[in-house]
Amino acid sequence: MADLTLGEAARALGVSADTLRRWDRAGKLRTVRDERNRRLVPESEVERLSDRPQRPPTGAKLSARNRFAGVVRSVEVDGVMAIVEIEAGPHIVVAAVTRDSVKELGLAPGVRATAAVKATSVMVERDNP
Repeated sequence: MADLTLGEAARALGVSADTLRRWDRAGKLRTVRDERNRRLVPESEVERLSDRPQRPPTGAKLSARNRFAGVVRSVEVDGVMAIVEIEAGPHIVVAAVTRDSVKELGLAPGVRATAAVKATSVMVERDNP
């Protein structure tokens, strides 16, 4: 089996090289060093880590993985902005969008739409038992 550069292993695993460096320091990844002291990742490590469940593809050309398909429940336009509510199964997703977006997308109650959520932070609240 061959050893991969950190960049090659990162691409194969779908993570960053920095993530692999952190995993190496934390003992989650076994690396070897070449004659120039560069980290190399044995192919067996990539295979081992690839056994983890993969995130399902979104099927879209958009980087957001959190997608809520549903039906527009309401559209409230006020000035240049609008509030759009989408009923997606048991969830109601509320989005603030521009008036132009409402017009261009043809958003109106009853129209099928998908809310794609891309967040750098997600707040989690624990339910009371």
